[in-house]
Amino acid sequence: MSDIASFTGKLAEATEQLTGEGAPFEIIERQNNGVPLRCYRNAPATLRDALAQGRSFEDKVFITYADESLSFKQFFDQVDRLANYLVNSLEVARGDRVAIAMRNYPEWMAAYVAIVSIGAIVVPLNSWGRGDELEYTLTDAGARVAVCDQQRLDSIADRLERLDLTVVVVRPEQKPDSERVITWAKTQEVAAQLPDADISPGDLAMIMYTSGTTGNPKGAASTHFAICQALTNFEFMATMSAMLNPEAIGKMFEAGFDPATLLAVPLFHVSGCYSVFMLNLRGGRKTSIMYKWDVKEALDIIERERITTFTGVPTMTMALMQSPLWEQTDTSSLFAIGAGGTASPPHLKDLIYSKLANAYPGTGYGMTETNATCSSFTGEGDKLKPDAAGTVSPIVDLKTVDGDGNDLPQGETGEFYLRSPTNVQQYWNLPEASESTFIDGWVATGDVGYVDADGFVYVVDRIKDMVIRGGENIYPIEIEGILLTHPAVHEVAVFGVPHDTWGEEVAATVYADEGVDASELRDHVRSKLAAFKVPEHIQITAEPLPKNATGKVLKKAIRQAWLDER
Repeated sequence: MSDIASFTGKLAEATEQLTGEGAPFEIIERQNNGVPLRCYRNAPATLRDALAQGRSFEDKVFITYADESLSFKQFFDQVDRLANYLVNSLEVARGDRVAIAMRNYPEWMAAYVAIVSIGAIVVPLNSWGRGDELEYTLTDAGARVAVCDQQRLDSIADRLERLDLTVVVVRPEQKPDSERVITWAKTQEVAAQLPDADISPGDLAMIMYTSGTTGNPKGAASTHFAICQALTNFEFMATMSAMLNPEAIGKMFEAGFDPATLLAVPLFHVSGCYSVFMLNLRGGRKTSIMYKWDVKEALDIIERERITTFTGVPTMTMALMQSPLWEQTDTSSLFAIGAGGTASPPHLKDLIYSKLANAYPGTGYGMTETNATCSSFTGEGDKLKPDAAGTVSPIVDLKTVDGDGNDLPQGETGEFYLRSPTNVQQYWNLPEASESTFIDGWVATGDVGYVDADGFVYVVDRIKDMVIRGGENIYPIEIEGILLTHPAVHEVAVFGVPHDTWGEEVAATVYADEGVDASELRDHVRSKLAAFKVPEHIQITAEPLPKNATGKVLKKAIRQAWLDER
């Protein structure tokens, strides 16, 4: 029997053992709007229930940040005070939208739990966004309240009246000068008493914004039921992986380090929010927060906090392990290494194993619209098929379709369609985009790939024009829209080009008047969008851009011409 056949046999056996009748991850079938779905019977009904599991860990350390430390009890004390204040002082009610706009702080996590626990809808916003971007998403969501850090507050301070928004500011750098601004400390003066809440599994719990091809971010709206199924699926996959990798798990236990995760990715992404924050909260594991990515600081935290798990985009993982400081740092606690968010370079796995003899690396595939659920594996499966994105979760149906939406046989490459109880049901306020993406219970992912004969998932391309720079999703049409607001610009095509470190970077070809230069155009984009969206390369031409018969700019041809000239 081959190694792969042996692995798939053990995979099937472990899945049956864990999901059969009476098992901890028992799977049942239920109808959702006429669509049959396989669901975890024992999944929590609501996020209030799911996250309350963390209360049982009492005095264990939950969060470290710089020189600060919070136990689970202290964390939930903050949660309950904020929840009390939101309900009884700000009159936030079931279904109201409450945004979070800040960098990674302990208060981000407390705000999330408080919001979903009172039946309000949490709206995590990209903390890299500028004022215009934040105003759009706050307006689109109809947020009544936002929990912000000082930098995000400063970017929208002159818009609060127009937005009709109350802000709770975290770690303020000056005394608030508006009646619409309340300090976090003020919310902590009330009793630590979580209000009662009437929450149903089908209620919306979160609107997470993801960049859209229309140029503005789209709000992926998820129910309590969908997110709870996703969290349970993460826990199932981790349990199954442990069963398939007993030797690696045994070495981790023998080392004697308590589980601890370095949070180096943003909490406003599904990876940071789900696979680190919420899973560690439910599992009683320590989370050490980084304010922003820095290799030296990351290594200092790994040594000081005895970090056992690190998950980042491939550029982070490579920078960490290739740093000259690696050999000077005690990384003996580190076992589990994950790299996701973008395609991994072929040599990354070899690098991980060369640096960590007992490494337990893993990867997976999912998206915001599926609440990060589809496929994953860790350990042996990752070694056997290092180019794959895991095996399909047992609650997921995955198929490929051709350009006309026709199903393709297994093994044939096409667009992934994904059906699962974790799927988002709609884009907030976008019925047309919802109709074209969420089809009879399936999510049309826009990703191209295939599932091989052994059941391993391969993601090989993207249909959309999305550029992924160091794990950050960038949509060219958003940048094109900003460039076209410059008075000298007539036409523009924005696209991704290869980059050795970031995977891709942004380039633009611009048809513009004489006299304008690339520096001026970059400054124009920088004034409206986050820095990582500013094109690194701008080519200016005095000729109209090539178009097809319908007048559409031929972006693919323009990109190829750009590459040919380099």
